[in-house]
Amino acid sequence: MSARIDERQDRPMSIQAGREALDLISVARSRAVAEACAIPLVREPIDEAAAARLAQAFKALADPVRLRLVSLIGAHEGGEVCVCELTDAFDLTQPTISHHLKVLREAGIIGSERRGTWVYYRLEPAALERMGALLTAPEPPLTVS
Repeated sequence: MSARIDERQDRPMSIQAGREALDLISVARSRAVAEACAIPLVREPIDEAAAARLAQAFKALADPVRLRLVSLIGAHEGGEVCVCELTDAFDLTQPTISHHLKVLREAGIIGSERRGTWVYYRLEPAALERMGALLTAPEPPLTVS
């Protein structure tokens, strides 16, 4: 069977009825077309290290429980909340909530402070601003009329 396959390899491809062969363009022409169509950058793209840090933050938020935790922390007056209040809001065990909070803390999305026996959590505005900046569309260019 492999001999039959090899016999057919040198056969030219046929063109379907009603279709024309594709015209190939030179590399120089394709570069010229790409340059003519290129849209200039309006802000600096992120580098590899920043992309890795942001990916960690977005992965941390890609869980419904962690997304709700961030929402609950941000919704509290003063911008911080005791872990005891967070545990009551979920039908999960305290160790599970602690794990989710640890993931958010390691991603830099939240910060924490121990006060006596309780830990208080707050959002880290700089991390949220970096994430938001990546998702914010640039302003359209001003047109002069």
